[in-house]
Amino acid sequence: MTYRVAMDIGGTFTDVVAYDETNGTCVAAKAPTTPGDLAEGVFAALGRVVDDPAAISFFVHGTTQGLNALLERKGARVLLLMSEGMRDVYHIARGNRDRMFDLHYRKPVPLVERYATAEAGGRLDWRGEELRPLDEDAVRAAARRVRAEGFTAVAVSFLFSYVDPAHELRAGQILAEELGDDVMVVLSHQVAGEWREYERTSSAVLDAYTGPVVRKYLGHVTDRFAERGLGVPVQVMQSSGGIVNAGHARSRPLQTLLSGPVGGTMGGVAAAALLGRPNAICVDMGGTSFDVSLVIGGRPDISNEGTADGFPVLMPLVNLHTIGAGGGSLAYAEGGGLRVGPESAGAVPGPACYGRGGVRPTVTDANVVLGRIDPEWFAGGHMTLDVRAAHRALEPLAQELGLSVTELANGICEVANARMAQAIRTLTVEHGLEPGEFTLLAFGGAGPAHAVEIARELGVGEVVVPRFPGAFSAWGMLGTEVRRDLTRQFFTPGDALDGTAMAAALAALGEQGLAALGEQGVDAVRRRVEHAVDMRYEGQDYTLTVPLHDAAEPSAEGFLGRAAARFAALHERRYGHATPDAPVEFVTLRTAALGALPESVPAPYTPDGDDGTWAGRVGRVVFDGVRHDTPVLRREHLPAGEEFSGPAIVVEATSTTVVPPDAHVTVDANGFLVIKLGESA
Repeated sequence: MTYRVAMDIGGTFTDVVAYDETNGTCVAAKAPTTPGDLAEGVFAALGRVVDDPAAISFFVHGTTQGLNALLERKGARVLLLMSEGMRDVYHIARGNRDRMFDLHYRKPVPLVERYATAEAGGRLDWRGEELRPLDEDAVRAAARRVRAEGFTAVAVSFLFSYVDPAHELRAGQILAEELGDDVMVVLSHQVAGEWREYERTSSAVLDAYTGPVVRKYLGHVTDRFAERGLGVPVQVMQSSGGIVNAGHARSRPLQTLLSGPVGGTMGGVAAAALLGRPNAICVDMGGTSFDVSLVIGGRPDISNEGTADGFPVLMPLVNLHTIGAGGGSLAYAEGGGLRVGPESAGAVPGPACYGRGGVRPTVTDANVVLGRIDPEWFAGGHMTLDVRAAHRALEPLAQELGLSVTELANGICEVANARMAQAIRTLTVEHGLEPGEFTLLAFGGAGPAHAVEIARELGVGEVVVPRFPGAFSAWGMLGTEVRRDLTRQFFTPGDALDGTAMAAALAALGEQGLAALGEQGVDAVRRRVEHAVDMRYEGQDYTLTVPLHDAAEPSAEGFLGRAAARFAALHERRYGHATPDAPVEFVTLRTAALGALPESVPAPYTPDGDDGTWAGRVGRVVFDGVRHDTPVLRREHLPAGEEFSGPAIVVEATSTTVVPPDAHVTVDANGFLVIKLGESA
């Protein structure tokens, strides 16, 4: 027997899914995350689905090590080396305000203090032609300072290095000679080979700041798996929705920044295809956070730039909006009102009902008080929840706010649901998309318990809970592709376009990408490339990415008109207007090299037989302040075609689905729970 295994290491639980290549079946499990040594939680989860690591033919995982280091400000000490006269670029940043009406708004505190910025003489012009040679003595002086002051990483960002990286490459060679392997050296053109000086510098700093943590973690995990007998390379999920092996991830650690949550988006793409729903809102509610992403037209919503904790980053990444709202989010009073999150009880001590010493009220405790979680069969029976502890945790806050414990529990869930609904609006309504035109795909350990109430607040009429919802991000990683992204600047007005030159540049990027896939071990027959170009109207600052059919397309007759029409259509969809006759400019060429994994053939969904122990099981569950006699159903006992109306609680090994009284559930052929609510029920 051989298995493909995917794992998502979250803040509270480590989720694992194993696909049996011999019969097409999948099995999922969870184990508590072990912050002291993540490998312990990894092997605890793995042991519940695979007996022998040597039987694993493919292993991929998502990690939040880099993101956690950034959020907790526990990254490396970074020295920033800039072109002479440009040392303040990073600290000046941009003048825009992200929150216009926030009187207390402050820019994020830079990850590198100004004193930790050095300069080196030498200059290229905008065409990449050398005006002054690199001052190698200044670079060596910076290296001496790194050793003397105990910096653990260096970020190098020189002007116009994205056009010609010669000066950055030479600086990197000198720093490597002087510092050896003990200090990580990051060159901005290798992280983000694009224009925009501040954003490129910010990306390089982020890579240097999080890189040593990610490198150490990946090295540790790889070694531990080798000790346990894993005979295949460890693969890592990227922020772009593709995967790479751990060796490449160690050289480009920034690409793993959103590694864990992105697995859920890619799972959403696969689920949307199975459902025949091209548009889906993917919501992942775990123990610590709530992540929202979109599937539009059957493809993940990917951007070529984004932000990480307020800092800009230039790289392809799935558009994710994350807030601190999870099952472990703490409830408290502030200004006489009830607040929930972003602080979390985490894995240790966790919610009070876990019995690990937690005493403060959480969202999970509130659900236990309301009867929406089966305390006897939590996490597939691996945990028994302490209902009395949940009540005790809520009582002090209930007294402070003048509420009963049940009223407070209901309020905690309502406040959390409102925050999560607003997070979804950030990606939909604020970008001109109507949530009611989407299906809400709910997963994560806590997502299915809150999904219907969130959908109701947004006006969404359909909620789908896929199989293995608590491990869905891991499931999504099993179906992703190896991916490498390449860029090249190509500034030219539309009326001066040399289509042959653009086609040649794209072809060169394609060859480079295909070669990179070969280095990742992807067979030639499973490699392909996709091309695109960033365009804008003349006079605009920002661009939209326009897909191309192939590398040779720009050399074909009439290309400029077709490209302008595609750009106008995208502009209309994104901003609500377009100017089709206005002149356009081309800015950046983009190539994504994609390597498909061997095809998997999932076995048809078949329920397990009910031995009768769950027949007629009923719980007392609170909905809208009223207790209802509510059937408690085992997910794996529900056959395809089964239908039932709420109220109901559906339990399974990785999650709990809450079905309110006004909702109707159908089990589809894939074993997914399709929940209709309101008038569509």
